[in-house]
Amino acid sequence: MAKVELFGTASCPFTQEMREWLEFRGREFVEYDVEADPAARLRLQTLTGGQRTVPVLVEDEKVVQVGWQGRGCVITG
Repeated sequence: MAKVELFGTASCPFTQEMREWLEFRGREFVEYDVEADPAARLRLQTLTGGQRTVPVLVEDEKVVQVGWQGRGCVITG
C-alpha cells in the first residue's frame, strides 16, 4: 500500500475536510502541520516546487492533489 501524507494547517478547514475524507475511506496517513513544523513546510515546498496552498496530498513521494474540491488555504511566511 502507498505511503500517504497529508500536509496542511490546523487553521485550514479544507485540511480538516481532506483528513475526514481519508479517515472515512479507511486510509492510513501521516499528517503534517506546516505552520507548526518548519521541516515539514520545507519538505512540502520541495515536493511541490514552492506551492503555497494546502491541503496537499502526497502518495509515495508524489503530489497527487493540491487543495480540496477546488479550494485551499494559502500559507504565509
